[in-house]
Formats: sequence, structure tokens, C-alpha cells
Amino acid sequence: MSSPPTDWPALVARYNQINLYGQANGMVLTVPAPGQAEYRMAIGEAHLSSPGTAHGGVLAGLLDAALGAAALTQAFTEGDLVSTIEFKINYLRSVLLGDELRAVAQVEHVGKSIVVVSGTIYRASADGTEQAVAQGLGTFNRYPASKRQL
Repeated sequence: MSSPPTDWPALVARYNQINLYGQANGMVLTVPAPGQAEYRMAIGEAHLSSPGTAHGGVLAGLLDAALGAAALTQAFTEGDLVSTIEFKINYLRSVLLGDELRAVAQVEHVGKSIVVVSGTIYRASADGTEQAVAQGLGTFNRYPASKRQL
């Protein structure tokens, strides 16, 4: 097996290029370190389910992406990939048109084939602070990249 990738800026740039879901939703990924991920996005009209309020599925998609990216960066360190097994989200506050969101995720546990990741979505407040709007937990299957089926 070849060495696991270590050029994080190049990997993140490449992932942002091929991630059509993230592009369609204006999501931008950064990776502070293996096992951590952060996505940012702004709520636009296409994200609304009722006048002025974002659909919960938008938040679920954002948080699942952040959790998955954190798990993937951890798995990459050993040449593995991940897929979502289970995902849970708690909605804490409404998200409104124009809100700037930041989803952060971190790996909590790495087993032989399972990775558990937690995360929180924050929205920026007018005073510069952040307010948690959702929290979640994901379980991911870790497998060798050579087993990926196209």
C-alpha cells in the first residue's frame, strides 16, 4: 500500500473541486488537523422550507458533511475511506435566511472498522459571538481505499 496522503491543503482543495453537493450548497471545507473538519455556508433562498426559515435537511446535510469529512481525514492517515452508517441530529434553534453557519466536527473514537464523530453547527450573531443551532453524532464504517467500488 502507498503512503497515506499528508498534503492536507492539496487534499482539501481537490475534495472541494469534486464535492458537487458542497458546491451546490455554497459549502467550503477546511481541515485543521486529521480527525477535525469545518464547513462554512450561508443560508440562501434555495435553502428555505418556509418564508425566511431554513429546512432542517439543509442543516442535516451540512452536519453530515462535516462529520464525514472529519472521519475521512482520520481514515486517510491510514489509507482508508469511510461511509456513513448512522447519523443523528438535534435541532436547537431556527436558522434564518442570510445566517452564516459554521459546522465543526471532531473524531471521538476510532476502532478497527468504526469511527464515531461529534459535531455542532453554529451561526454568527450580530455581536460577533456564535450560537449553537444544531448538534449531532455520526458513526462511520472505515474500510481500505482499495475496496472502493465505482
